[in-house]
Amino acid sequence: MDLCKKRLKSDCEELLNRFQQTDSVRFEVFSRFWREIKFSHIFYGTVAHKRRTFSRLALDTAYCYLLPPFSFQIRVGGLYLLYSLYHCQTASPPEQIRLALKDWDDVRKFEKDAVDAQHFDVVYILQQLVFCKAFHFTAMPTVLIFKRSRNPEKSALCEQFLERACRPQELINTELLEEMSNIHETYEKMKTSAISRAEMQADTSVTLVRKDCISQLRSIVLDFYKWQQNKDSVDVDSKNEGTSSQQECSKRAEMLASIKSKAFGEAAESSKSRRHRPVEMDSSSNDPEPAPTSLHARITKPSLKTRTRETVQISGDVWKEAASTTQINRLVRLEPAAISKGNPKKRFKQC
Repeated sequence: MDLCKKRLKSDCEELLNRFQQTDSVRFEVFSRFWREIKFSHIFYGTVAHKRRTFSRLALDTAYCYLLPPFSFQIRVGGLYLLYSLYHCQTASPPEQIRLALKDWDDVRKFEKDAVDAQHFDVVYILQQLVFCKAFHFTAMPTVLIFKRSRNPEKSALCEQFLERACRPQELINTELLEEMSNIHETYEKMKTSAISRAEMQADTSVTLVRKDCISQLRSIVLDFYKWQQNKDSVDVDSKNEGTSSQQECSKRAEMLASIKSKAFGEAAESSKSRRHRPVEMDSSSNDPEPAPTSLHARITKPSLKTRTRETVQISGDVWKEAASTTQINRLVRLEPAAISKGNPKKRFKQC
């Protein structure tokens, strides 16, 4: 099931990515994408004895998108995905959604946030799952069994689905800053009254409280918010400029390829055996010769046979004399062989 797990996770991320692009939390929008890609057909290819195992795998894969650190919209999509997979599975009786007790508080808080935001689709789907007894409350999110691999591989989370860091903006608001400034002033008055004026006059470098504590806290939160906004705008611009930069790189590569092809096409390559030899120029002829078209012009030389005929010149008499000497030498060399043939060795007769 490892191969099925990877492909199932990629399909779930594709469905949730389409749902995220709509910026909606309505179940009607999610069901439209569910029907368009025919997501319910994933259960039709399983064998009879593996239906329950595959249903368990599909529900566990979709269950992780219901919990943090994913954004609210992705968690809503994960809830809709669990609801659809639970009712479309082919296992009978249906496989339940394994819900750990430590994650139940996150689910209840998620429901409360949906009620406060008046997203009643989310509340209705969650209540339907509870009513159908689709959740199986367990102590651990996974079944504790003996495994050979003690360090299982953890799949990486999709960065697009993660929730943005907005806790500083939610905690540091105007009401909290006013209350902190009042407490800070009261603390400063109490501290100054506790210390005598004589000690204060003796040591003027003593600082009892930090004066600009509230203003610095407010400026830090504002700087973080501005940095977050600028980062989002830079990410969007980089995505838009990615295609243009790829086109520029492709044009530059084509231009370099054309320059190289022209350069290699004009230069004629010489043979490897003659590359180390210098170009021989005939200085005897006074007629001007045309300049070579290229530096690697091929140099043609006469063959060995023609050069031998030109250098070695033997007259007719000398040639005859040389031929007669070679004949005599041959006769002298063949004379012992002829003598050996005339006097054959005696062989012993066999009895």
